[in-house]
Amino acid sequence: MKKPAALFCLLLFVSINEIESRNDPPECSSSCGDSLEIRYPFRLTDDPVACGDHDFQLYCRNNITMINFHAGLYYVKGISYDDHSIHLADIDLADGSCGLPYRSLSMEEIEMDDRYQSVNSSRSYTISYVRCSSNNTSNLVNESRVPCLSQNSSDVYVNVSWPRLTSYDVPKTCKVIAAVPAYYEEPLPENASYETVLKMQESGFRMRWSVECRDCRAKGRGCVYKSADTDFLYKCEAEYDYYAELVYIYTALAAMGLAAVIGIFRFILLPLVIFAFLLHKYLSTRNKKDGRENSSQIQQPFTPEMFNYTDILSMSNNFKDKLGQGCFGTVYKGQLPGDCTIAVKKLESIKVGEEHFINGVSRNGQIQHPNLVPILGFCSEGPKHVLVNKYMPNGSLDKYIFSDGGNPGLFSWEKISEIVMGTARGIEFLHGRSKGDIVHLDIKPQNILLDGNFRPRISDFGLAKLYPKMHDFMPLYGRSETMGYMAPELMISRDFKAVSCKADVYSFGMIMLEMACGRRHVVVDAINSSKVHFPTWVYELNERGDLEFENLTESDAVIARKLFITGLWCTQTHPSDRPSMTRVLEMLQTNHSDLEMPPKPVLAQYLRETKPDSDSPKEMLLLETVERSS
Repeated sequence: MKKPAALFCLLLFVSINEIESRNDPPECSSSCGDSLEIRYPFRLTDDPVACGDHDFQLYCRNNITMINFHAGLYYVKGISYDDHSIHLADIDLADGSCGLPYRSLSMEEIEMDDRYQSVNSSRSYTISYVRCSSNNTSNLVNESRVPCLSQNSSDVYVNVSWPRLTSYDVPKTCKVIAAVPAYYEEPLPENASYETVLKMQESGFRMRWSVECRDCRAKGRGCVYKSADTDFLYKCEAEYDYYAELVYIYTALAAMGLAAVIGIFRFILLPLVIFAFLLHKYLSTRNKKDGRENSSQIQQPFTPEMFNYTDILSMSNNFKDKLGQGCFGTVYKGQLPGDCTIAVKKLESIKVGEEHFINGVSRNGQIQHPNLVPILGFCSEGPKHVLVNKYMPNGSLDKYIFSDGGNPGLFSWEKISEIVMGTARGIEFLHGRSKGDIVHLDIKPQNILLDGNFRPRISDFGLAKLYPKMHDFMPLYGRSETMGYMAPELMISRDFKAVSCKADVYSFGMIMLEMACGRRHVVVDAINSSKVHFPTWVYELNERGDLEFENLTESDAVIARKLFITGLWCTQTHPSDRPSMTRVLEMLQTNHSDLEMPPKPVLAQYLRETKPDSDSPKEMLLLETVERSS
């Protein structure tokens, strides 16, 4: 009698102790200097690590609270902790001026984010921007002409609707070029004027957040939102729980065992115990297997493996087969067991704690995309930091886009177009769709690798985040092979908070200009020549008719001209004048005749307006040199 009772108590004790308890988050409160109180789940970049949730990070600019959401920049106009809502306004529209949003944002993108949900109410709308050819309108309700965006060849209109417009809603002569959510307190007139639209843009939009729903969706389960009065509630959809079933079976079997002991059928106790043990093993194995499958398919597609340094030495044959030298370190060829070829990168000058490095690389390894180089593993032992990447057999892009002597490279124009599009998709994914909002900061041909099918894959993404301060990162970034692709704002800044995804857009634009014009960008040794600013130089060549697009076939000339115009837009000196990567993809897929030439990029004027934020000789020399050459 004592043994079955002890077994029953043990089973109940194990079941109860398996229930996880959640600790309350620490009480933290901060502010940018405006009227907003920042507390859980939100946090500022300078808050202590334990404060807030890092998926809900905000930052300060000029004492104003801002958020980077899906590669767009927004002012935080209000936070309501009662109904879990946050009020945002696009930085390019918040002042009520005429123009396009910093980045197009749809309701679908908000709904796909595990952290947020759009506020569905009678006061929520979508503002769509529609470009039409001259003398044609989309003839939609609540449509107004945008004066600052309309030109002789085309007109731009705004349409207020719910839900957003699609390409099927507008005539063939028109195209939806951007969209942004909006919230308007007053009832919307039937034919809203453009002044009303400006007020809506300035007002912005609202979203609701839920930490619980994010955690629920991370487990692969659905989350249903419910609101009651001022409380914001959620409900996590139930899922089949093998463990709960196992506890139930244990309890039933224990009760049967006790009854058998009390009764005359004691001889069945041992078979029942054996059966319970076998059932436990079976269900535990099945539960673990299902958990691994769910984790791999829903939560995290891949987690990099952690190696020790002796493994790295063995896999790389003591770093004997050097593949190349990059901004972050030296790359060697290696081999994993099973004849899997790898690229082993020894990182240099990374002075961070082991925990910070492991967490950062683990997050990067979970980011999977067809145009990103997969991270297979890593090593962190003291000062030794190593990355293990998948080997790309066709090397880097810089070996193919130019042959010796500066002539056009080995690829056809169709292949060049495929590589440009694939690279753009990879960068766009890093900027927003990866949910990590990663700014690469080192986009260049050497970091665009080609797999066995010559598909482009971006390497070294997320490594800039491993540097706590920008002045630790910039000496690596300032090497000769990188300087020509550096955005102007990085030349005069040492603050990571001032860096946006538009820096990557500039670097990508430089690559497009090189490929379109068949010329390399100016090297640092030629900084005193008239070619000091490559975009300005090729712009002037085009004005003089010295870019020989006419010598190409009609289809090749279309591709080259499209890369040229898009590249000039991307290399505008002011970050706000550059398109987002989503817009770049749209430009690369549109008819080249619909693309307008951008203004001439003038680097010297931009540097004079912004001025270096320090008196370092390198920065002052750069400004003086650019002014002389212009």
